[in-house]
Amino acid sequence: MPNPVIAVLCKSAADRPHGLEGLDVDFRYCAADGLAEALRGARALLLWDYFSTAVREVWADAGTLEWIHVAAAGVDTLLFDELRESDVVVTNARGVFDRPIAEYVLGAVIAHAKGSHASFELQRRHRWQHRETRSITSARALVVGTGGIGREIARLLRAAGLAVRGAGRVARSEDPDFGQVVAAADLAAEAGWCDHLVMAAPLTAATRGLVNDAVLDAMKPDAHLVNIARGPIVDEAALLTALTERRIGGATLDVFDTEPLPADHPLWDAPGATITAHMSGDVLGWRDTLAAQFAENVRRWLAGQQLLNVVDKVRGYVTGAGLPATSGSEGGV
Repeated sequence: MPNPVIAVLCKSAADRPHGLEGLDVDFRYCAADGLAEALRGARALLLWDYFSTAVREVWADAGTLEWIHVAAAGVDTLLFDELRESDVVVTNARGVFDRPIAEYVLGAVIAHAKGSHASFELQRRHRWQHRETRSITSARALVVGTGGIGREIARLLRAAGLAVRGAGRVARSEDPDFGQVVAAADLAAEAGWCDHLVMAAPLTAATRGLVNDAVLDAMKPDAHLVNIARGPIVDEAALLTALTERRIGGATLDVFDTEPLPADHPLWDAPGATITAHMSGDVLGWRDTLAAQFAENVRRWLAGQQLLNVVDKVRGYVTGAGLPATSGSEGGV
């Protein structure tokens, strides 16, 4: 019997994953313009180009497809109605980015508290100016998103001395990582509690535009917004106004509505804004880790075992431990 075929969507020939040798499958590597042909007869698809929307465009050619793996934590750019309604299983890269993103968030919190933005500007101007900065001990962080990334952020911030709460789909108390979890739908009523509002939720219908004028108005005047989730979770126009009018203390932004962020976008020069290029989880070796995770799932697939990190296609994220959803499991907002 011939080996099953797995199509692999890459940005280019130079962007192929490494470390997949020795698996009892036949890989068909392609770019977006060759995806339709690569899918014909293929039983699985690896979206190595994880922001691509090409699958929707060639869905008619995916009649033999059983499984799609996205080499990212977010699957919002993949999901569409026909895929949701199909029997095709979707898995993601849950777990790969948890610690790196948590470290990024901790770094952003420290940089804000220590006034690094102002220090860099003073250095640029060769100006010696003594200042007092804040301690992060006992500062308050509200982490929106109670999945793996949000939990790792909470654990690391707690270890650094911050008081942490979570915001999720369902309010609850005595959570092992957050202590108290408030309802994300009530974010405007909860945002005034924190010094750092951290967005770590998947992009869904419930989270799109979640940080709006009402939430920004409720934040403390010196509060700090961190977004490592998806750009559309934050109303960028409302955020730009809040920063320009200095109604909040600052924002560290790794994700945006449009990426790359256009060179003439006003957020580049907004007061208190720190901009990074969607890199919060991309530490050295991350691609090798992604490939190894996928290879493990291929071995499980070939053996007929339960795949890891199965996405609930209705909710748009992995629930519970990555096994099929149950009524009590929650991986996002």
